Amino acid sequence: MWKHILKIYLLFLRRPIMAVFEKVQEIIVEELGKEPSEVTLESTFEDLEADSLDLFQVISEIEDAFDIQIETEEGLSTVGDLVAYVEEKTK
Repeated sequence: MWKHILKIYLLFLRRPIMAVFEKVQEIIVEELGKEPSEVTLESTFEDLEADSLDLFQVISEIEDAFDIQIETEEGLSTVGDLVAYVEEKTK
């Protein structure tokens, strides 16, 4: 678990991923009606009380914002997972 969090934070230190996180956070805040402080890299979608329809909408907005296709939702259990995935797809 800590290795996973450390990996995300090390990625976060890279400037481009900060921009990805900020945009993903903005989308989640808008779609789920959460405060920005509630949406952290460690936040799970369960923590954010997102149901499958919410998650579908968030994913759709992220795909549009970054002009990517998200192939799977499996393994994307935290905001950090999603940010890392988006950052990798936009390289």
